[in-house]
Amino acid sequence: MTHSSSHQRLMTGAEIFVRSLVEEKVDVVFGYPGGAVIGIYDALHDISDIKHILTRHEQGAVHAAEGYSKASGRPGVALVTSGPGATNTVTGIADAYMDSIPIVVFTGQVALKLIGNDAFQEADIVGITRPITKHNYLVRDVNELAATIKEAFYVATTGRPGPVLVDLPKDVMASKAVFSYPKSVKLRSYQPHTEGHQKQLSKAAELIAKAKRPVLYVGGGTILSGASEELTAFARATGIPVTTTLHGLGAFPESDELSLGMLGMHGTWYSNTAVHYSDLLIAVGARFDDRVTGRTDAFAPEAKKIHIDIDPSNISKNVKVDVPIVGDVKTVLKQLTPMVKPLDTKDWVRTIRAWKEEHPLRYRNGKEVRMQHVIQTLSGLTKGNAVMVSDVGQHQMWMAQFFNYMLPRTHLTSGGLGTMGFSLPAAMGAAFARRDIPVISVSGDGGFQMNIQELATIREHSVPVKIIILNNGYLGMVRQWQQLFWRKRYSHVEMFGPDFVKVAEAYGIPGFRATQTAEVEETLRRLLDTEGPALAEFRVMKEDNVYPMIPAGQTYNEIMDVPEATEEEQGERLELVTIAKG
Repeated sequence: MTHSSSHQRLMTGAEIFVRSLVEEKVDVVFGYPGGAVIGIYDALHDISDIKHILTRHEQGAVHAAEGYSKASGRPGVALVTSGPGATNTVTGIADAYMDSIPIVVFTGQVALKLIGNDAFQEADIVGITRPITKHNYLVRDVNELAATIKEAFYVATTGRPGPVLVDLPKDVMASKAVFSYPKSVKLRSYQPHTEGHQKQLSKAAELIAKAKRPVLYVGGGTILSGASEELTAFARATGIPVTTTLHGLGAFPESDELSLGMLGMHGTWYSNTAVHYSDLLIAVGARFDDRVTGRTDAFAPEAKKIHIDIDPSNISKNVKVDVPIVGDVKTVLKQLTPMVKPLDTKDWVRTIRAWKEEHPLRYRNGKEVRMQHVIQTLSGLTKGNAVMVSDVGQHQMWMAQFFNYMLPRTHLTSGGLGTMGFSLPAAMGAAFARRDIPVISVSGDGGFQMNIQELATIREHSVPVKIIILNNGYLGMVRQWQQLFWRKRYSHVEMFGPDFVKVAEAYGIPGFRATQTAEVEETLRRLLDTEGPALAEFRVMKEDNVYPMIPAGQTYNEIMDVPEATEEEQGERLELVTIAKG
């Protein structure tokens, strides 16, 4: 490591910690104080460069750091105390690990000599989080603190990004050392490979040139790499249709005729069909997740497969590929684009257009509010110019289907771990990163109540998050599975919830409600026009299912589409609303 000029004055570990964050240009820290980090909080008291946001729960702090990172592309930072403070971060850390989100979590720890003695508020957080962090550290010497922090940020943000944890014993933070911050990091065992191998690129270009029915399968790595422009240029230069994963939404504008929307379990009928019949599948920053592939041996059976990914351990892990290219997506696409020519995909695109017309996304609209209608109306009102932060469940899938994503980093959700309670704190974090466009949190009544306490943080800092609760009084996705696969034995899925508008008002946040379809647009307009934070609850149809659906572990052939009208529905005059994405 090369060091910058040293300041000869001795500083405490707590002061070194704060100075290191300033050197890393950290502007926001989400945290919660406690005994083991009082010294750090004392040092933070004198620093104006860093805004500390006191969340109301440590899980909220980590999700806020994730939201900040997902919306901005910069690393998010959380700071918590030892013991329960540290263990409360575990779900957020696992969430960031699954979705490759660069965050650095700092935990307080009991004094070194007490570690292993079951001291008050002691937990082996380094041991607990080892399987869910990209790397973690226990700082044993104040002289190593600055270098460790530098390394933590480097590891979190390079290669395949991910969460890094740094455990800070109380006595180390009280010890003194000379502050010297390294300018760069060189780790012998960790050197991510960013450029694609020339031989592999040539093989890929050959396969692309021969393809008649190619599809680009685009994942979250494309957005993490900042490669949306390169991807869009590549798709348009070659004429290859684009389907995205849940995390890939926004990497390619969904208004483009080459857009197929999302693929996988609840993806569009036409994207899954196109992938099934493709002769070439180009995976770009995607990991062949089970929610995308279904039964792996029957996934894209006729297609040759090219896989571009920065993480070599991702390649051929779930599905064997023909041409692996290890490298950063942005760099590799820049290398590959000049090597390919426009393909004659006219017939292929025409076939896909016919599929879009035959099997569009659709739902029946009546007097009862449908989640799909709320989301589609919201898409129209914002014209895609908003950061949408979705929680987990049925509404999450409808957000992926019925909102038109035009820009990268405008669709934030918990994908790999599927963490209920993600949306509210993550939207709060995103709002600290993006002041330029509206940030909208969408949750079901179940997930919303899991981190409802962050309404206090939102109110305290007047964070202008617009909060939408789609309330069906059920754990909707579990109920759907019980209906379809468990003989309608509805076990513990009906939920009693509070009056959410009154709850919002108790926190000092204006609240609105819609109970009929006719009130949806006006309620959304009021929500969006309110200064600062606001909440709208939509009482939606209690029993509604997400289609299309490929049952877990099944193949494309088992796809279930929207069923014909049920007897109860025929009594009401319903308009069939269709939406073709792209």
